[in-house]
Amino acid sequence: MEPATVLSISLGLCLVAIAGFSIYTSFGPPSKELRDPFEEHED
Repeated sequence: MEPATVLSISLGLCLVAIAGFSIYTSFGPPSKELRDPFEEHED
């Protein structure tokens, strides 16, 4: 394979991994530990 192809596939996989991890953190089991600063300071 050409180096440009390997680099683009690697960057694409990293982007997909980061997006998947952020979705898992936002909506999965770890989301119960997240706090909402706007809810804490409502009047």
